[in-house]
Amino acid sequence: MSTVLQTKSLTKVYGNTAVVDHVTMHMDKGDIYGLIGKNGAGKTTFMKMICGISTPTSGSYSFFDEENNKKTVSRIGCLIENPALYPGMTVEDNLKFYNKLLGITDHSNIDDILEMVDLTDARKKKTRKLSLGMKQRLGIAIALVGYPDVLILDEPINGLDPTNIVAIRNMLLKLSRERGVTIMISSHILGELQRLATKYGIINNGVLVEELTHEELLEKTRQAISIEGPDMKTVTVALEEMGLFEYKVIDDNHVLVYCDTSLSGKINAALVTKGIAVNSVGVTRQDLEAYFVEKTGGLDHE
Repeated sequence: MSTVLQTKSLTKVYGNTAVVDHVTMHMDKGDIYGLIGKNGAGKTTFMKMICGISTPTSGSYSFFDEENNKKTVSRIGCLIENPALYPGMTVEDNLKFYNKLLGITDHSNIDDILEMVDLTDARKKKTRKLSLGMKQRLGIAIALVGYPDVLILDEPINGLDPTNIVAIRNMLLKLSRERGVTIMISSHILGELQRLATKYGIINNGVLVEELTHEELLEKTRQAISIEGPDMKTVTVALEEMGLFEYKVIDDNHVLVYCDTSLSGKINAALVTKGIAVNSVGVTRQDLEAYFVEKTGGLDHE
C-alpha cells in the first residue's frame, strides 16, 4: 500500500509552547484517518501545516513522496475550521468562484460535485439561507472542486444534528470507496468516528501518543466481563482463586476481566457462593472514547 502522507518530527512553536511537538505519522492510500485530540491538543495546527496554511517551525511533511512541494497542492482538498462561504451568493455561484480560483473555466464539474454532497436541489439557494449541515456539505464541496486525491477535514460534523452527521458519514464513505479519495478527519464525536475511520492518530498536548489501525483498536478494546459492586478487592481475590489473573481494576466499584466471555455466568455463580455482593456481571467492549480517555486522561466535549 502506497504512502500518501508522511510527516517527520513536524513541529510548530508559538512563543515557548510547542503546539505540535515532533509529530511523525503516515497515512496510506485509501485510509480514512481519524485524528483524535482534546481542544488545544494541536489537531487544527497540524492540519494547517500539512495543508500549507501554516509554516512548520521544524520537521517536514510530504505528500506522494514530494516533500513540502507546492506541486502537490492541487491534489489536496482542505476544510479547516469554518468553510469560507459567500453568504450573498448561491451554492452554485460559490462553486463557480472556487473553480475560477483554481483556474477551472469549465464549470461542468459542478453538477457532479453537488450530487456528491447531496446539494443538487439547493444549487440556486443563497448560502445565507442554508442550514448548518448544508453549509458544512458546501464547504466539503468546495474542497472537492479540483477532484483532489486527499481530503483534509477539521471537525466537519461538529455541532450537527444526527441526520446531518449520518449524511456526511455516508458521503465520506462513498468518496473513499467509489472515488478512491484518501481522507483525514478530526472529530470530537468519537462514536461516529469509530464507524468511519480505518486508522487513528491520538494527539495529546501536541504529541502523537499513538497511531493504530481500526483492527488494532478492536484488539486493544477487546470484549471483557464487567463486574460492578461495592468491594472490588474481594472480587479480585476471588478471580485469582478461579485462575483469572488478567483483569483491570477501573475504580473501587468496577473491574474488567479479560477472559472467555461465556464464563460470565460461572463467575457470577462463584461470587454468589463466596458471599461476595455485586451489582452486575455482564459482557462489555471498551469503545473508542473510553480508550481515548485512558490514553490522554480525558475528553473535551463541545
